[in-house]
Amino acid sequence: MTDRPTPPRATYRLQLHAGFTFDDAAAVVPYLAGLGISHAYVSPILTAQSGSTHGYDVVDPSRINPELGGEAGLRRLVAALHAHAMGLVVDIVPNHMGVGGDQNPWWLDVLRHGQASRYAGFFDIDWMPPDPSLHGRILAPFLGTPYGEALDSGDLLLVHEEAHGWAVRYHEHLFPIRPQDTPALDADAHAIDAHDAGTPDGRTRLHRLLERQHYRLAWWRTGGDLINWRRFFDIAGLAGLNAGRPEVFAASHEVLLRLYAEGLIDGLRVDHVDGLADPGAYCRTLRTAMRDARPGHQGWLVVEKILAAGEALEPGWQVDGTTGYDFMNDTSLVLHDRAGLAALVADWKRRTGRPGFAQEERLARTQTLDRSFSAQLDAAAAALYRIAALDPSDRDRPQAALRRCLARILVHFPRYRSYAAEGLGTEALQQAIAAAEPACAPADRDHLPRIADWLGTVPAGPHAGLRHDAIRRFEQLSAPIAAKSVEDTAFYRYAPLLSRNDVGFDPGERVGSIAGWHATCAQRAAAWPHAMLATATHDHKRGEDLRARLAVLSQVPEDWIACLDRWLPTLGGGLDAADAIMLLQMLVGGWPPGMAPDDAEAAAALRDRLAEWQNKAVREAKRHSSWSAPDAEYEAVAAAALDRLLLDPAQAATRREIAALVERISPFGLRNGLVQTVLKLTVPGVPDIYQGTEFLDFSLVDPDNRGVVDYAARAAGGTGADGVKQHVIATLLRLRREQPELFSAGDYREIPVDSAQKLGVFAFERRAGGLILAVICSRLAAGLSGPDDPVHSDAVKAAVLARDDVSHWREVLSGPPARVLLGQLRA
Repeated sequence: MTDRPTPPRATYRLQLHAGFTFDDAAAVVPYLAGLGISHAYVSPILTAQSGSTHGYDVVDPSRINPELGGEAGLRRLVAALHAHAMGLVVDIVPNHMGVGGDQNPWWLDVLRHGQASRYAGFFDIDWMPPDPSLHGRILAPFLGTPYGEALDSGDLLLVHEEAHGWAVRYHEHLFPIRPQDTPALDADAHAIDAHDAGTPDGRTRLHRLLERQHYRLAWWRTGGDLINWRRFFDIAGLAGLNAGRPEVFAASHEVLLRLYAEGLIDGLRVDHVDGLADPGAYCRTLRTAMRDARPGHQGWLVVEKILAAGEALEPGWQVDGTTGYDFMNDTSLVLHDRAGLAALVADWKRRTGRPGFAQEERLARTQTLDRSFSAQLDAAAAALYRIAALDPSDRDRPQAALRRCLARILVHFPRYRSYAAEGLGTEALQQAIAAAEPACAPADRDHLPRIADWLGTVPAGPHAGLRHDAIRRFEQLSAPIAAKSVEDTAFYRYAPLLSRNDVGFDPGERVGSIAGWHATCAQRAAAWPHAMLATATHDHKRGEDLRARLAVLSQVPEDWIACLDRWLPTLGGGLDAADAIMLLQMLVGGWPPGMAPDDAEAAAALRDRLAEWQNKAVREAKRHSSWSAPDAEYEAVAAAALDRLLLDPAQAATRREIAALVERISPFGLRNGLVQTVLKLTVPGVPDIYQGTEFLDFSLVDPDNRGVVDYAARAAGGTGADGVKQHVIATLLRLRREQPELFSAGDYREIPVDSAQKLGVFAFERRAGGLILAVICSRLAAGLSGPDDPVHSDAVKAAVLARDDVSHWREVLSGPPARVLLGQLRA
């Protein structure tokens, strides 16, 4: 057995849960090794909420999740990996923990003991919020109805449980009673009956008991306005951790670092790094801890970070790169036709009357701030006001005015964070302030330069602590505002072409040039040669081959516009034009390969999957329905339109047309998909294969993209297009295994091809250790004329093969739509 490579040569993401455990993962290791994978890359392994399907709701970081097989199961998986010279990369969640329920011992201890709890500083709690009723208390917005109704209903029950002692139980939630109240309850043999809310006296006693606790029970809808602790986005079941505190870092990373020290883990992927108080400091601390735990081993460390246009990852973080959303976006841009996409944007605006994406995003940011993050905005404004109050020249800046200004700045903020404490982000803040100024009332504009001073420079001087607090609150608000407004709102409102709506994408961004693509890859080779490269993830909105198929519509916009003219009237009345166009795109993009338009069973199965996506899309858009206030009537209209398209015998002709369009564009979609696969496996970086996507991936948004994978079929070898994709992946992974230096250290250069735009090709090379790799890919194939494969054209051959510095070439992969050649450089 040879040592496993560091950094990874190629990773394969596995979603672990009770239905796919460590032992299930171990069973597929031989297949992954044969495919050419060097590291399994798994979802979080620490103990999560019971029944969790994703693992991001960790409740006990001191144990490996027993539902996955516990530490013994993990060791069996690692033994299987090591037997095949493979390693393990683990997803970790330092930003938050799962709370609510009755399974998180840290959270329950804080509820029981309040500020006296040893874990009170572990969670990001404001113990002195603006609301006096919450001074020294935690808002607990876990009730399904207003507090008074929950009290009257009898759903709040005083209980004494062996595991938790005295507490109030509300369905699955547990609220411990503080120690000061337990002696009286212990002494009263009828304590539970005396606090039965079914009687007036019992209701009064239970209410008085609850009012003395370190928490205040509340209806879940109050969270956005009143909550005094940081959540993950607006999810009350995920509480923010103070991971930057040494004691919190130690407690939450102890098991992971022990496993790393033992050599059971070889790398870490940090989830949602922008949620942390100081991402750079956290990453440096983690890197140091990894070096101390395993001296001499250069562990792989990547962060989930969405980069805005023009934003670069900070080298001082000491990480190996991002998890690849930036690569995913760059590759998507290459697969789209600029002029065709512009035509679809114009048609979208004409049909829907909706604004451009930038305006949609600003509107979504405004609504998200108002509806879900009002309390956090109050806290950020209060932090600024505390600074202002200390200076006579600033004390007449009212907190309400500062709040209004902050809101305008957040609406226009162009990135997730500014990183002001590290001396970064001044440009982004100034850009936001310049854009916000016209929207501010004239009397408020005078505050903007002062806010820029407070938030935009490295804190120093006598009030540095207050400024650090203000910056932290602003940045931990700007990140979730960006995520909720863009990915979880605007992406469901703006959809000229859904292949441009995915995590890390900017649908308003113009299609990039090939020159820009080459420049980005060369920069990655120089600065981030070991960054992760992704084309599908557990969080993607659409599968990689679904996106690749929809991208073809940018090459045939007139055909798609004509289809919309015919198909939209068949949906019936009541469905919003934007929702209708999105539905038709998803139907075309997700139509299973080879599905006959009259296959009722397949249509019903597709209908069930699309119905789940559609319900989520309508609620995420928050225009006609929402998660907080579902509109059953509109959702029924949407469901009826889907049923009509797929199940109504009267729409058989429409289904035949849809199937015909899919049949026409699918070959070009397959080409797009293979090109993005070839690029991921040959450009600088570490390619990741998301579970199952070595076959064609037409998955929808989660949970559809986290479904069961048929590994037996994959181990047997794919057929048809599935087999082609699997062959491409296996061939290039085998090459990466044979020539590791070429891919881990090779530089990146464009290969100029005469008339490349006309030919529809682009090419590049990698060089290292006397070897040269040449990669030629076709693009926008649907717009090409003639039967010849452009990657085999004379112009391409002249540019690539006729070279004085190469002694001979070996064809590794032959198109269409790509050629990969390995050459020996002359001495």
